[in-house]
Amino acid sequence: MSASLQGSLMVDVAGTWLTAEDRHLLRQPQVGGLILFARNIDHPRQVRDLCASIRAIRPDLIIAVDQEGGRVQRLRRGFVRLPAMGRIAQAAKGADAQVLATHCGWIMATEVLAAGLDLSFAPVLDLDYGRSAVIGARSFSGDAQTATALAGAFIDGMNQAGMAACGKHFPGHGWAEADSHVAIPVDERDLPTLRAGDMQPFIQLRARLAAVMPAHVIYPAVDERPAGFSRRWLQEILRGELGFEGVIFSDDLSMAGAHVAGDAAARIEAALSAGCDMGLVCNDRAAAELALVAAQRLGVTPPARLAGMRRRAHPSLEYRQQPRWLQALGALRRAGLLEPGA
Repeated sequence: MSASLQGSLMVDVAGTWLTAEDRHLLRQPQVGGLILFARNIDHPRQVRDLCASIRAIRPDLIIAVDQEGGRVQRLRRGFVRLPAMGRIAQAAKGADAQVLATHCGWIMATEVLAAGLDLSFAPVLDLDYGRSAVIGARSFSGDAQTATALAGAFIDGMNQAGMAACGKHFPGHGWAEADSHVAIPVDERDLPTLRAGDMQPFIQLRARLAAVMPAHVIYPAVDERPAGFSRRWLQEILRGELGFEGVIFSDDLSMAGAHVAGDAAARIEAALSAGCDMGLVCNDRAAAELALVAAQRLGVTPPARLAGMRRRAHPSLEYRQQPRWLQALGALRRAGLLEPGA
């Protein structure tokens, strides 16, 4: 294995404050990012203080969260409860729906940035075929063009707030029925079929995506390995054919869908060797430490492109006084996309 392999780790911590063990882990140069989960979050000011303590140790770390809307929202108390993205197309059509999607992207990004984070892993670009319970209403639509238009509008909102966008789960998780958190999903369709449908949001939005997250799904007609471990998918298709130059984040390498590659050390090596710029190892500190040892052994160095994922704006916690905030929230409320009192 080449000593010049590029890559980095994204890890997590257990609570709402950092332990001495956390601080030691975050100081390791092979660790380039930290992802927060619901267990790390109490209220906006606490999250901001936690992020400040992280940046005091490593100002260069990318701090991320999953804040999509609907059931996938880690930031809840003191934050707007955004709808599942699939509800937008049900509430409005055409340009009106795109305006609502832009509002959602701007609100989400503004709140996440104000809490001190850099990035939410959004938007979901998978299509909803009514087959995948783990995707479902997280998808903007089952129609590729509608999903592309609404996701593009959501990205516009994110960018306007100062956040880069990460499209997931390449090349599309909507057809595979198994949940990659607990199983290894398989999508038997061929590459032309995938190109014509599921890949269209990624193809059409690739110039506006700062990052992509591949799926823990095996597409045996293309490669026997899950997309996130596949040079065919990441190097030949995503980088080569599509010309994508942004960051590639692995999905969580602790998920069951990743176990096909072996233990945590084998998984991080497989992900980085396939072309991932940053490998996520979450909810398993022993696995994170094993992956770190592997990264140290491999001599990995962080790719320069990771810098593009850092926040481009630093809004204060007074963002709710902004006219745009009131306008965006009012539009979503009138469309019936917010819970009463949100």
